[in-house]
Amino acid sequence: MKTLPTPASQRQFRLVDIQGAPHPVLDDLYESLDAAWGEAMDWWQTQWGTSPGPVEIGVEVSTASGNWRTLRYPGS
Repeated sequence: MKTLPTPASQRQFRLVDIQGAPHPVLDDLYESLDAAWGEAMDWWQTQWGTSPGPVEIGVEVSTASGNWRTLRYPGS
């Protein structure tokens, strides 16, 4: 019998830079979109303050095939 992984172990999230590469500072894996985006916003505000401009950090999620899919594009 094949054991299916739990949703938490299936998906991981990572932050990417403006070119879509793994973020050079925030290069880590996160357990949820909220955890990843929260880390990104904390870092961004520390670096750039609370300016209303676009945040040049994106979020990707792992897929079942081992690839990454963009959930939030940098600058959006």
